[in-house]
Amino acid sequence: MITSAGLLLFRLGSDRGAEPEVLIAHMGGPFWAAKDAAAWSIPKGEFDEGDEAAVDAAVREFREELGVEPPAPPYAELGTWAYSSGKRVTVFVADGAGFEASGFVFGTFELEWPPRSGRTQEFPEVDRAEWMPLTAARNRLVKGQRPALDALTTHLAELGR
Repeated sequence: MITSAGLLLFRLGSDRGAEPEVLIAHMGGPFWAAKDAAAWSIPKGEFDEGDEAAVDAAVREFREELGVEPPAPPYAELGTWAYSSGKRVTVFVADGAGFEASGFVFGTFELEWPPRSGRTQEFPEVDRAEWMPLTAARNRLVKGQRPALDALTTHLAELGR
């Protein structure tokens, strides 16, 4: 089974009634270039459960995908969800107040492109990352990660935020 872990940052607006925002990333590469709906992801990546703790993998993958340090702990586990493919993702959350969505240096991957051309090209794992309100993020996140937004809403309510 393939397992991955991610770190979802949130921030609350200065207006008490403002909707919380989350930091998500648009997936890179030619397949996702012209897509917006269901083409964004929580910064995350695969890990081997026998070699690394999920929270350590989430922090490492945040750093690798975005090229910046995440906010310091504490990190809270929101849950683990299965994609329709069977892959499982564990999502952690951190308060991103004061975290600027800038200065990113995106990690890259190689892909034969165009298909069957014999040419290998390098593409960014993600091509941009942005803060967005929860309602906007829900439509943009890949379907398998949307339950993390519900878990975040519950987490914030438990904190009285």
